[in-house]
Formats: sequence, structure tokens, C-alpha cells
Amino acid sequence: MEQLQFKDAISHPVFKTISDAAAAIGVEAYVIGGFVRDYFLKRGAKQDIDIVAVGSGIELAQKVAALLPQSTKVSVFKTYGTAMVKTDDFELEFVGARKESYTRDSRNPIVEDGTLEDDQNRRDFTINAMAFSLSSQNYGQLVDPFNGMVDLEKKIIKTPLEPNVTYSDDPLRMMRAIRFAAQLNFRIEDTSFHSIKNNASRIKIITNERIITELNKIMMCDGSSHIIILFNSVMIRSFV
Repeated sequence: MEQLQFKDAISHPVFKTISDAAAAIGVEAYVIGGFVRDYFLKRGAKQDIDIVAVGSGIELAQKVAALLPQSTKVSVFKTYGTAMVKTDDFELEFVGARKESYTRDSRNPIVEDGTLEDDQNRRDFTINAMAFSLSSQNYGQLVDPFNGMVDLEKKIIKTPLEPNVTYSDDPLRMMRAIRFAAQLNFRIEDTSFHSIKNNASRIKIITNERIITELNKIMMCDGSSHIIILFNSVMIRSFV
């Protein structure tokens, strides 16, 4: 099968710096998530970019900062295993590839080191699980194990794994599904939609602050009246 490459998507010099940094410390690095999704949707380049390293994301961030032409501070969040590097053009968040498992009463996962595949498995939706390789051997190659490109074309919101697992593990993803449907004018895939209805009561394990933040994002979406009706009919009873 032909491997699709999109070098033009990552032509900015900062991506070459990340590639060089990854090679220097011997890890694989990928651009993943919203930047990749929005490139295909032609929504303009996102300023916040997620970088996943098959290895230490913190070490990669520190090496990137050392290679950048300007003096750059690295903000390290050891609790989450992430690091942030801000440049003039972008806010780069680095994380090591990981796999996650959950307990019934918490959305905070038990985290272990993992592969790129493990990391893509834990993503909320297929359209957010796509990645561009930053390795010199296949720079710009699209890694799309869940056919996120197909779902973009069909305009559907779908989970990478079985939706009852995805939504039960982290119930905030149910609200994110509604938000993305509103933002992108997409449809929530039928199995996923029914899973949201079945797992709606799980939202109670999410803090009020996180719920309010996500609800505000939903309310700010243009032309989202039908999504608000969907939200009311499916989930609002779970807050009572």
C-alpha cells in the first residue's frame, strides 16, 4: 500500500529542528492530533502543536530548545510527563508515547511507556489520532491506523477503539464529541452516539470545572443550536 507523505504540512523550520533533535537522542517523533486534522480540513495552521516521542518527551523538548536559534525556556510538567516549548510561531507540547488504563471511579489514567500505536489507541477520536512522521527516513509520512482520513471525508466523529471503552474511561470525551460535531459540522457516528447515551451518567466523575470549560466551548461554536439540542436530550439529565 502506498504511504502518503505530506512534507508541505511540516515545512516550517521548527519541524526540521524537532526531527534533528529526535535523531540526536535516538527517538522517533511525530506530529499528532489537531494540527494534522486541521491541515486536512484547511482550517489554517494551529499554533499549539502536539509532538509525541517514542521515548522521553521531556528529553526531546530539552534537545529541541537547545537546537533552536533563539534562547528558549522549557516548561516541564513531570507529573504528566510532558514539556512545553514556546517559539515565536508555535506552542509545542511534547509527550512520550504511552498506554493508559483506568479505574472505574477516575478519569486519571495509570500510565505506562508505550509505542506510537499505543498512543494512537488512547486518542479520543479517529480524526485526532492521525500523525505525521518527523523521521528523516519517512519525513511527512501519514500514520493513520484508524482511517481518520476516511472519517474526515465522511464528516463523522468516531472513536478509535470500542466507544463504550473510550467514553467510560474518560467521560469528558462525550462532551468533546459533541463539541467537535458542533465546531466542524460533523455527525457523531451511530454506534458512538448510542454509547454516549448509555454512558451519560459517567459524566458525574468529572469535576465541575472541566465540565463548565467544555460546555463553554460548545456554546461558543457557530451554528451549534442543533448540537445544543442534542446535548440537552442526551446528557443534560446526567447533571441533575
